[in-house]
Amino acid sequence: MKIEEEYIRLIFGLKLKQLRTEKNLSLFGLSKLTEISKSYLNEIEKGKKYPKTDKIALLSKVLDVPYDNMVSLKLDKNLAPLGEILQSKILKEIPLDLFGIQESHLIDIISNAPLKVNAFISTLIEIAQNYNLSRESFFLAALRSYQEAHNNYFEDIEQSVAQFSKAYQINLEAKIKSIDLEEILIEEFDYNIVSNGLSDYPKLNELRCVFIPKSKTLLLRDDMDESQKTFIYAKEIAYNYLNLTERLYTFPWIKFDTFDHVLNNFLASYFAGALIIPKKSIESQLKTFFSLKKWNAALFNKMILQFTDSPETYYQRLTNILPKVFNFKNLFFLRFTNREGENRFKLSKELHITQQQPPTANETHEHYCRRWVSINILNNLPKNQLITDIQISQYPENDSKYLVISSATSDPFKDNCNRSINIGLLISPHLSSKLNFLNDKKIKNKKVGVTCERCPIADCEVRLCEATELQKTAANDIIAQAVNKIMSDYS
Repeated sequence: MKIEEEYIRLIFGLKLKQLRTEKNLSLFGLSKLTEISKSYLNEIEKGKKYPKTDKIALLSKVLDVPYDNMVSLKLDKNLAPLGEILQSKILKEIPLDLFGIQESHLIDIISNAPLKVNAFISTLIEIAQNYNLSRESFFLAALRSYQEAHNNYFEDIEQSVAQFSKAYQINLEAKIKSIDLEEILIEEFDYNIVSNGLSDYPKLNELRCVFIPKSKTLLLRDDMDESQKTFIYAKEIAYNYLNLTERLYTFPWIKFDTFDHVLNNFLASYFAGALIIPKKSIESQLKTFFSLKKWNAALFNKMILQFTDSPETYYQRLTNILPKVFNFKNLFFLRFTNREGENRFKLSKELHITQQQPPTANETHEHYCRRWVSINILNNLPKNQLITDIQISQYPENDSKYLVISSATSDPFKDNCNRSINIGLLISPHLSSKLNFLNDKKIKNKKVGVTCERCPIADCEVRLCEATELQKTAANDIIAQAVNKIMSDYS
């Protein structure tokens, strides 16, 4: 595998700096011994210059290191993890410019403090291994950071949807129909759509569609409902209309090879959501709903069904609109899944706007709080029904409150499985001024934790296990206080 020149320069610079410091030489001292200017040596160590053969030979002689060792790309054990990161091209896979970061800045940081950066990277690798974090998990975490940095609102895509609807005469004031989008895919983008294209492939029963780029053939699962088909068609249109060539070919995804796959999958999904649920329509709908003095679950369900049969599509759209239009910038989105009859719940998707709101996904298999509306709503869920509930969740440890709205349905693609889609809004004076029904006395108000293992609520009637993590912390605090007393007594 060819390694890029800048990384070769950086690795050589790291080795030179390490060898120089091991000899207790300053840049000035090495310059005196080699008659190579201090400024040029400094540029070499920063990875900005790569010396010619004669200068490498001189450096190897002065530092008493074989020439082959000097030019080898192999780093010793102290810097090996750093070398692996540099040679893995991971910095190239993530578009750092999306976060306002230049790759050269990272390289400067690495060259200025290689051992500290190496220790930091080694720590991240160890954490990733302990928590079984995959390449996909890393990419998805980067995507969430990108969404959160933009409050999950992207005006350029909103404008693209408006331009598309005008160009193709899509009426955004009426519910989008799959047949209208299917016609555009066939007539405009030369698609061949096979409605039951996956029926002969039982091993692919987890997939809803597969796209074959060579023949522009879209194979669909034959038991999809109208909303699911509409979303897939809208997403395929997005890939073509936005010219997103680096893309995934299955839905849901199997794996991500690059960050571009992750990002473009998100952009296409955003476009699809904005097309199915236009900004102007949902904004007007929500303003009317927020003016109500009483919470109305049946009306909320009707609001969802006005656009789609998929609560997830609607809730995802809320995460775009609420921060931008209503200035609700402290919110979280969560999706929980559960198999009927089992007391295990998986947090399979999450997003946090502005700050890391509780709760968050826990990778240590702890027990999520059973007081959450998002989990309670999954218990005894009627088949093929949309159920919505609301709760004010209070976290005693940080004295914060969230208004949490939760909708649950059967999973249309997994037998005997249910899922809940949830949005939580931090309760503040601003939220209170916008939501009249926030003062509805019928809304349940509950103290909650994040996991049983970390929950301080002593009298919880649904606790699954003791607060073991809190007990560990308390025990360590007692030991620390005893050590402080000893230090004081013998001082």
